[in-house]
Amino acid sequence: MRIAILQRDPLQRQTIERILIQASHSCVSYDDGLSMSKALARSTVDLLVLDWHGVRLSGADVLKAVRAVGGDRLPVMFASNDGTEESAVRAFCAGADDYVTLPVRPAEFRERVAALLRRAYPERYGAASFDVGPYHFDTTRQIVTLRGEPVQLSGTQYRLASLFFANIGRVLSRDHIFAMVWGREFREFTRTIDSHVSRLRLLLEIDQGNGFRLQPVYKSGYRLLSLHQGDATQEKAAA
Repeated sequence: MRIAILQRDPLQRQTIERILIQASHSCVSYDDGLSMSKALARSTVDLLVLDWHGVRLSGADVLKAVRAVGGDRLPVMFASNDGTEESAVRAFCAGADDYVTLPVRPAEFRERVAALLRRAYPERYGAASFDVGPYHFDTTRQIVTLRGEPVQLSGTQYRLASLFFANIGRVLSRDHIFAMVWGREFREFTRTIDSHVSRLRLLLEIDQGNGFRLQPVYKSGYRLLSLHQGDATQEKAAA
């Protein structure tokens, strides 16, 4: 998962980032709220870890901005030096999902993050398999079948396909896609994503006949749409 961190203290920021990377997450970090807010306007992440206080914009201001533009599903945790009950209550009232005090305890923090991600993305976090319309994804063996027939995909193609089908209807920014599929942050313009998406459409027959459309989103990235909302988006995760 891709996680954005807002933390003024560089040592605390590095500690949080290290814990998350060790848990196989991708991280983007900021030391001031305004920079984070601007980045989130053009990028997508799976979870926010915010400082209660902040430079230029506080974590509370960032949270308010995210919720105002429809980010209700995005899980948000506060990690702050302020351990008062008043601040925790204010954070929850503002729409936070969890609140921990600094310094974080690594094992507990890792599990709190995992719990938030499981609740927000039950169809793709930790599941051994999931079904979407005529597609079946075996996340353990990294195999996709279409109407029971296996589709030959490379590792990169499988990661790209599972990312889209686990986020139906959600706009995924190019940097998000690049981080999740290629394992590193997007630094410069490249046609790599476009060429892989084009090839994936053909391999998985992503079209009206199978109930989906994979469309580009101007100045952002891509979005997989279900054309038969009633049944094509019923995703079943199996342990």
